[in-house]
Amino acid sequence: MDVRAGIIVLFCLMGFTCAEPVKFLDCGSTTGKVVTVDITPCPNQPCELHKGVSYGVNVTFNSDVLSQTSTALVHGIIAGVPIPFPIPIEDGCKSGIVCPIQQQQKYNYVNLLPVKTQYPSIKLVVEWELRDDNQKDLFCIRFPVKIVS
Repeated sequence: MDVRAGIIVLFCLMGFTCAEPVKFLDCGSTTGKVVTVDITPCPNQPCELHKGVSYGVNVTFNSDVLSQTSTALVHGIIAGVPIPFPIPIEDGCKSGIVCPIQQQQKYNYVNLLPVKTQYPSIKLVVEWELRDDNQKDLFCIRFPVKIVS
């Protein structure tokens, strides 16, 4: 694990003490099942994401498949249109998951969601996918957020 990934994992693990389970919608998890979603900090829902701040995201899921790799994709859904939302590490194997991913195992995927200062103040839905070797979703979740100044 490189230093940057280690820092992200540490940051997210420290945040578990003040993480709040987030209500989410499964949007097509085909090769896994989500157990819980935590965003740190997010004391109220929808989560208010402040511009210029990064938020810890932890998704606990069970895998139904063996996969050598995993890749994260994040989009903001605005008026039904998915807009790419860049994250620091797209490689799920560097985001708290030890690969290869095993069948019938529980995993904690951890990453950061940076909110850029140039983002508009808006309500939207975040769609977060983690794909396996076959480009199928180990998980796909959607949760509402509000970007604020």
